[in-house]
Amino acid sequence: MTSSDAYTAESTAFASLPLTTPFLENLDSLGYKEMTTIQAQSLPSVLAGRDLIAQAKTGSGKTAAFGIGILAKLNPAWFAVQALVLCPTRELADQVANELRRLARATGNVKVLVLTGGSPMRPQIASLEHGAHIVVGTPGRVRDHLGRATLDLSKVETLVLDEADRMTDMGFYDEIAGIVSACPKRRQTLLFSATYPDDIRRATDSFLADPVEVTVEAQHDNSQIEQLFFEIGFDQRTEAVARLLGHYKPVSAIAFCNTKVQCRELVDDLRAKGFSALALYGELEQRERDEILVLFANRSCSVLVATDVAARGLDIHNLEAVINVDVSKDTEVHIHRIGRTGRGTEQGLALSLCAPNEKKWVKLIEEYQGASVEWFDLASLDDGDYGVDPAPMMTLVISGGKKDKLRPGDLLGALTGDAGLSKEQVGKINVFEFQTYVALDRRIAYEAFDRLSKNNPLGGDFGAIKGRNFKMRFIEV
Repeated sequence: MTSSDAYTAESTAFASLPLTTPFLENLDSLGYKEMTTIQAQSLPSVLAGRDLIAQAKTGSGKTAAFGIGILAKLNPAWFAVQALVLCPTRELADQVANELRRLARATGNVKVLVLTGGSPMRPQIASLEHGAHIVVGTPGRVRDHLGRATLDLSKVETLVLDEADRMTDMGFYDEIAGIVSACPKRRQTLLFSATYPDDIRRATDSFLADPVEVTVEAQHDNSQIEQLFFEIGFDQRTEAVARLLGHYKPVSAIAFCNTKVQCRELVDDLRAKGFSALALYGELEQRERDEILVLFANRSCSVLVATDVAARGLDIHNLEAVINVDVSKDTEVHIHRIGRTGRGTEQGLALSLCAPNEKKWVKLIEEYQGASVEWFDLASLDDGDYGVDPAPMMTLVISGGKKDKLRPGDLLGALTGDAGLSKEQVGKINVFEFQTYVALDRRIAYEAFDRLSKNNPLGGDFGAIKGRNFKMRFIEV
């Protein structure tokens, strides 16, 4: 089966698959109306029990492609790890687990457990002792659990390697090989990768048995992602990024730089101009990385300046723009960068800055795309008189989390009750082990803080939630 196979409208309907009526009804309620290309081309083989190599870009619907395959044959009454999904990063593992939980709503009491680094081992070990049906994890932490004999993979029926190229790039091959050897030989293996070069093909060959190969074209639909290239001088990059942000005013944008030094310098310059910007690069501690991603995803920060390595496995919904501060020397990296905007049915904007010495890399992009890029004049955009809009949300940090038995509903109740907010004024709520992050509409954030404080006998920086006192503070970006 290849990407050239034609699919009729009828065969892109989920109802054409051998799935139960409750499962199909749940898919419909989740907004899964028709299969994406990768789903239509892979699901019949996945549901038939075949091994699979699927080459598809991020945002193509691959999580549902393997998630539906896992859940269709899962037995909720059997408390054993029946499926294992390996992901390159903690963020992607969390996203995959959340999507699997949504897909599993019609399947009964399915327990999905996340095993990633940066979290304490003891709660993970306790959760494993209670049993799990599906484990989603990063290779390092899964290998740690195998070494401690706290994870049993002997009953795994489906093994998924998600973003296999990224995991290999990040040096996880030995861990993956060890994990694969701990799974039964008779299993289904599904490998998903944005790229599938010969070295990864050779490295993963022994993991798969007679796999079906599916390739979904890595190109992006020009009607969905508008690509604009701007020629600049060598010393114009920072000013050019500010001008693009000021002109297009994206609520959320990622600006890609080639080095962490460049990330830091660009963030400093953008913040000096009034933009809410944060830098994401490889050497950050997991706690710092988590906080930055929370602030960006909940719209308390408008611009994330990142290196390619740091952004691996990152999946931000409703990303309005990608800015290539430098043209990447690797055309597939360029395609991967711009594919982070214009996801699903959304429109996206990809803006690339190009100094004279980078035009050779643009030529490679044109060859790869089979089409010329469109050049635009930076001087034709608004000049430096643009206004800088603040990020729409502000994040309130509460010094309590899962260990304090705090849940998103508790926070929403306190904010819509004692603080008098409407549900629309409360954004994303992220509950971590020891801290909770709540996004509030910037226009009423301080007023809500004051109301929570007034309802607390300790006052000041304390708020009352579920009858208990928690220290609170805002993060200013």
